[in-house]
Parts: sequence; structure tokens; C-alpha cells
Amino acid sequence: MEKKAFRFEVCANGVESCLAAQAGGADRVELCAGIPEGGTTPSYGEIKVARRLLKATRLHVIIRPRGGDFLYTPLEMERMEADIEAARQLGADGVVFGCLREDGAIDMEANRRLVEKARGMSLTFHRAFDRCRDPFEALEQLIDLGFDRILTSGQQPKAIEGAPLLRQLHEKAAGRIIILAGCGVNEQNIRSLYEQTGVTEYHFSAREAVKSKMRFCNPEVFMGDPNTDEDTLLYTTEARVRATIAQLTKRD
Repeated sequence: MEKKAFRFEVCANGVESCLAAQAGGADRVELCAGIPEGGTTPSYGEIKVARRLLKATRLHVIIRPRGGDFLYTPLEMERMEADIEAARQLGADGVVFGCLREDGAIDMEANRRLVEKARGMSLTFHRAFDRCRDPFEALEQLIDLGFDRILTSGQQPKAIEGAPLLRQLHEKAAGRIIILAGCGVNEQNIRSLYEQTGVTEYHFSAREAVKSKMRFCNPEVFMGDPNTDEDTLLYTTEARVRATIAQLTKRD
């Protein structure tokens, strides 16, 4: 299959991962901080440096002020608007966000407000979709709001488990919005996911563990969860990006 038939997006946790994604042939990155929380808005500096160094790969930025749910306060909405404006000024090609109501429905008012702020940029509704109460109603609402794509695992912990719903969403979308399959996508399952769903855009991290170069570390002190290995860092690698893409583009 030809690579041009697909679009590959890498969830990048920093500039280093952005560069590995670009070297590996990714079409787009979603730049995030706070990966253990499911992704939060990256810093001004992270966006600025990533934009300067990304030449062949498009830069999308997640706009999410915190982890947890997707029900936002007025002050959080204000910050999200400011972050969208900052991403625009720094040259981001797109932004990624999503707001829900208390009852699990799409918050039309909040999302419309952010869509207007991001006018002219590519718009992805993120995995808040996987927490919504009715995916088919949400699909139509997001089309009406003007989103370009929906990042979703098919409302399951991993995209491969959500393949039946992903296929239904892809068919119902009928070219009106893109279904971007993500969460747990890798070189072992991306081809099966495509065969089961027909989806042509994929989101994956392609990370590998790298041991810290610190020669001394106080074993009694933790910066966060003591059950987390803070001496191991996770970075996207060019090799894993290439390997994942190759599963859909190599000749049989």
C-alpha cells in the first residue's frame, strides 16, 4: 500500500520525540506534556523549539490545562483560549482539545468557543470522545462544530479492542470527518487495526525506555509517585516510527 493513502501522527512528549517522529516519516506530531495524565498543554518553549525544528512534519498542540475529566471551569476555559492563541502565534498547524458536559454529552457551547478561537487551524477533538455517553450523537455534533478529525480508541482502553466501534464511526463519518485511531497502536497491531476498521489515520507514540545518565540519585526522594521509575525516561525513536509505518506501507 502507498504511504500517501495514510496519515501517521506521533504523540510526542517533547522536542526530542518530535525530531524522531520527523526522521521516521511521521506526517504529524501531537505535542504534549504530562503524558502520565493523558497529555496536557506543553510549555511555550517546547512549542517554540519544536516549531523551529520541524520542517517536514506538521505540528499539532494539545490544549488541556490539567489531567482528569473534561468538564472545564470558566477560568480553565480562559486559559485554554490563551493557550490556543499562543500556539497560533508560535506557528502551530493545529490544536487538539475537547470539552464535555456533566452528563457526558459534548459541550457544544464550550467547544464552539474554542473552535472560534482556533479558526484557520486544523482541529482535532481528542480522547474526551472516549468518555462521551453517545459516540454517534457526538460524531454528528463534532462535524457540525467544524472539527477535522476525532482521536479515539473506539471507547475502549486500547484501539485494537475498540475496532468494531472504530469501523462503525469510520463508515458513518463517510468522509465528513476523519477518524484518527489511537491508544496502544504499534507495529504489532496497526495492520490488523486497518484490516478490521478501514481507518487510514493512526496515532501512536513509538517510545522506548532510556535510562537516566545521572550517576548519583538519592533513593529516598521522589519527585512524584514513589512507584514510578524516575530514573527511566521514555522517548519516541525513529526506528519504531519507521517500523510502525512500514506495517501499512510495505509491499506484500
